[in-house]
Amino acid sequence: MARKCSLKGTKTQFGNNVSHSNRKTRRRFVPNIQSATFISQYLGKISLNVTSRTIRTVDFKGGIDNFLINSKAKNLSELGQKFRRKIKKIIASDDNKVEASK
Repeated sequence: MARKCSLKGTKTQFGNNVSHSNRKTRRRFVPNIQSATFISQYLGKISLNVTSRTIRTVDFKGGIDNFLINSKAKNLSELGQKFRRKIKKIIASDDNKVEASK
């Protein structure tokens, strides 16, 4: 399994450990990937591998739907952008149904 967030695209970063004597050795900063299930009003049940930070952000934004709609596309992974487009398409079709019934 790749250590990559399915929604935000966060992946392993690289840097240095720096000792007191300023000696630098390479190291990895690995994201804390957790498997989480989100309930979407439009897409149903979604199981993803996401970072713990993304889980907290989704909760803060009020659910997966609000998180995806209010996030900029450039800040989401390809899968996140795909879900975002699906939700926007469903919302647009629901709006058209409401207008047609008037």
